[in-house]
Amino acid sequence: MKLNLLSCDAQRPDRRAISQCISEISLNVNESLSNELTDILLEGDAVVIDVEDKNSGSALRALRKHSIDYEILE
Repeated sequence: MKLNLLSCDAQRPDRRAISQCISEISLNVNESLSNELTDILLEGDAVVIDVEDKNSGSALRALRKHSIDYEILE
């Protein structure tokens, strides 16, 4: 499943926790890339990630926990 991460609405977002969340739920994303994607997201640009279908429910909950707005592309 593809997710478009739109923005992070947290008042004081935790970069490290968001980066770790992205690396855990995404397919083929290592720690370095997740740090870059987190920076892009927190600057206000959208980011597209792939998530395994079987883990989609927990991935969506993890994103909501970090106040990340998303839309499902596929």
